[in-house]
Amino acid sequence: MESLLSPEGGLVGLAAASFLAATLVPLPSEAALFAYLQLNPQHAALAVAVATLGNTAGGMTSYLLGRLVPERTTAKLDPRALGWLRRYGSPATVFAWLPIVGDALSVAAGWLRVNWIAALGFMAVGRLARYVVVAAVTI
Repeated sequence: MESLLSPEGGLVGLAAASFLAATLVPLPSEAALFAYLQLNPQHAALAVAVATLGNTAGGMTSYLLGRLVPERTTAKLDPRALGWLRRYGSPATVFAWLPIVGDALSVAAGWLRVNWIAALGFMAVGRLARYVVVAAVTI
């Protein structure tokens, strides 16, 4: 138990929580980052980087799952997410961190075959901005 409370163990938990939160698991990764920073404020930059990497990896996992959905399937995809992506393309994935619609944006981006490198970049920027704000408010 002591190792989980260490800065290193906490970072592993933060990465896992951030990854899961970006998939269909309803988990507040901001709360995990907040808790970690309350215990280890001296590691703020590292914690933001770990949370961003974990959450972006989870978002890209959802993107990959969207790539696996047959091209003719639209019934189960969020029409708002599809509309945003059709209108704005990969820059719309900067909002993939938003609750509810974010997971749908990631899946829809994969389904629409949005350029994965651009989607990765925009997702990472949006998630990084969110975690920087959480860290700034916490510290």
